[in-house]
Amino acid sequence: MAQILTSSWFTKLPADHSRIGISRGVPLKATGHQLYKRLAPGPWYRTCSSPQQYAERYFQILARLDPSRVVSELEALSEGSIPTLLCWEHPPPSPPWCHRALVSAWLFDELGLEVPEFGHEALGYGWQHPKLHPSLMRVAA
Repeated sequence: MAQILTSSWFTKLPADHSRIGISRGVPLKATGHQLYKRLAPGPWYRTCSSPQQYAERYFQILARLDPSRVVSELEALSEGSIPTLLCWEHPPPSPPWCHRALVSAWLFDELGLEVPEFGHEALGYGWQHPKLHPSLMRVAA
């Protein structure tokens, strides 16, 4: 099965990692990356009243996607390197939470794919991803 990681635009990644943006925008001086806008949040992303409302709206976006196709497209974008999904929030332990953790949870639920945070792999993936809001975390079965 594919290896996919999450990270921040601000994290230095090894050369064998492909930087794939899943945010609505990219840092001004960002170079050497691909964009995968299908995983970007909607225009409502700053207007949600709670992490639960954000997750509900974001999962509406994910529900329209085929997770196997998403993984295949990410692998194609990465051209043999490790696809690493980037957004704006800094890596742990820095708050706040972010949507890249919801992608990890979705890919785990749909495909059993473990998508951890680069450099913080031991902290978990899926519903235990370290960038998931604490109120959304689920205990592993």
